[in-house]
Amino acid sequence: MDCYWTSKKPIKGLRHFVLIDKFHSGDEITFLLVSVLDVDINLEVSEEELFNKEIWEEGWLNLAKKSSISNEYLKNKSKLKAAVEKNKIFLSKWSPFHIS
Repeated sequence: MDCYWTSKKPIKGLRHFVLIDKFHSGDEITFLLVSVLDVDINLEVSEEELFNKEIWEEGWLNLAKKSSISNEYLKNKSKLKAAVEKNKIFLSKWSPFHIS
């Protein structure tokens, strides 16, 4: 089994994933996949879903950037970046906690 997979439809805006783990729970097998471009995008899929040719393609398909990284991903990443920037704490050089 290949450890590289391409989703037929974007998942959170991305399509290329790597299989990183396999779990057995009774008769059920699930796989943990992580995006090649963003480790924060990971998912667990059933064996039935992963081997469904209408959902996943084994290996990485050679896709145009627009097809492999959708606007959905770019919008979500920019929103997350803005939220992180908003929550940063900056200490001035006059703060007793400023270390340089």
